[in-house]
Amino acid sequence: MYNNILVAVAYDETRDRAAAFDVARTLADEGAVITALHVLEDIPVHVAHYIPVEQAEAGRAEALARLKADLGGVTDVRPVVVQGNPGARIVEYAAQHEIDCIIIASHRPGLADYVLGSTASRVVRHAKCSVHVLR
Repeated sequence: MYNNILVAVAYDETRDRAAAFDVARTLADEGAVITALHVLEDIPVHVAHYIPVEQAEAGRAEALARLKADLGGVTDVRPVVVQGNPGARIVEYAAQHEIDCIIIASHRPGLADYVLGSTASRVVRHAKCSVHVLR
């Protein structure tokens, strides 16, 4: 069905990352590219001023190493780490890399989600491609 699939990876104990990759493989055409994308949230400006650039870069390298480790050496998934607002960066990455399907986990929405919106709802509203939401 899809040739270029993005799986949004959040490090939250309630998320089942294995299920997301199972869905991605089920929806993938033969030879499809699957990307595991983790978004590091921006450090607040008032704090970022005190953090050395090297430490921020080390944090990004550590996040990429963790993502690769979590993938367990699979060769059919490409790990990528970006920084910014998760909802915006997922949509942005998908548009820039011609992603045709995003797979993202979501929790049951609470009142705050209806007011502020969760990452998954932002992706669903703004992505130009198909989005599969896992609960």
